[in-house]
Amino acid sequence: MLLTIDVGNTHTVLGLFDGEDIVEHWRISTDARRTADELAVLMQGLMGMHPLLGDELGDGIDGIAICATVPSVLHELREVTRRYYGDVPAVLVEPGVKTGVPILFDNPKEVGADRIINAVAANELYGGPAIVVDFGTATTFDAVSARGEYVGGVIAPGIEISVEALGVKAAQLRKIEVARPRSVIGKNTVEAMQAGIVYGFAGQVDGVVTRMARELADDPDDVTVIATGGLAPMVLGESSVIDEHEPWLTLIGLRLVYERNVSRL
Repeated sequence: MLLTIDVGNTHTVLGLFDGEDIVEHWRISTDARRTADELAVLMQGLMGMHPLLGDELGDGIDGIAICATVPSVLHELREVTRRYYGDVPAVLVEPGVKTGVPILFDNPKEVGADRIINAVAANELYGGPAIVVDFGTATTFDAVSARGEYVGGVIAPGIEISVEALGVKAAQLRKIEVARPRSVIGKNTVEAMQAGIVYGFAGQVDGVVTRMARELADDPDDVTVIATGGLAPMVLGESSVIDEHEPWLTLIGLRLVYERNVSRL
């Protein structure tokens, strides 16, 4: 079994693969203060009762693949793999790791590991040209060329950041549940805010993707648009440009990168 771990700024997603199939997944909050020992206890609590794994931490795990946008958490997870999974091959996505995707960026080290991993999975599953829209702490748009190259992207404030900003900066507004309202025209303050978030972000996605597709391909209709991230379902039904929804895109990319590097360990 392969354990994949995607550490985002807000949430960390763990996925368990049996071959190419994801058989279990967990989502926890990302806390930069957690130590390696705390992370190990948390992982044991999540995985200890799974029928495909043993009772002890590491039983049934044959490999580990990790990407992280939070350096302190990556450091602690490196310690977890050393102390608790010492005999298990581990691939931590960082400079020097083979991904199979050329990075055409002014400074490749500036690109978040999760964005490169998403490009790997998008190119493998759908081919290029493609655009990945990841609804996380930030909403990121990443472009993959017809030759499978990562060519750049767009970073915008995420849905939860926008909701929080409205609640903090507007005196008469408060933080709300992110949900689809009854109609575009809100009948109360909460519905008006929900409409602004859901339909506003759908419009943002359509506008940004349309412009990116024109630059990415001679025929924009050739570009496959893939949505991923925990909040993607909020926008899927309202966006006119999204072709595919793959909630486990990053985890699939981690599996692919693991397979491309494990023979080198």
